[in-house]
Amino acid sequence: MLWIKALHIVFVASWFAGLFYLPRIFVNLAMVAPESVAEYERLMLMARKLLRFTTILAVPAVLLGLWLWLGYGIGRGPGNGWLHAKLVVVALVLGYHHACGRVLRKFAARNNTRGHVWYRWFNEAPVLMLLAAVVLVVVKPF
Repeated sequence: MLWIKALHIVFVASWFAGLFYLPRIFVNLAMVAPESVAEYERLMLMARKLLRFTTILAVPAVLLGLWLWLGYGIGRGPGNGWLHAKLVVVALVLGYHHACGRVLRKFAARNNTRGHVWYRWFNEAPVLMLLAAVVLVVVKPF
């Protein structure tokens, strides 16, 4: 089970690296001048590739987490409220990942209505979710 745990941590860290950087590309896309077609297309290519790669990393992260949950039997009995809270955080991260895909489709359609400042705030969400997940797993506050 330690190998599964180690791989889970690596894939989660890699997944989050993508979720940290993709919104930074959105910030840059929101700042591109309308006449800078080449710059816009280059950033779109980067964002598409990063979203694809990040999605690939999310799959083993979630599957290995599920394996750990089933293998350890965590979540059964009293004192495991932390796991239920962590599963809520995981659902939020998956929703955020999905939202990034929607944002990218809006940029691809040249239908973005938000400014770079909004994306700077949007970029902070995965940091807070990672912090919550780590605290819940390590500290197990409830």
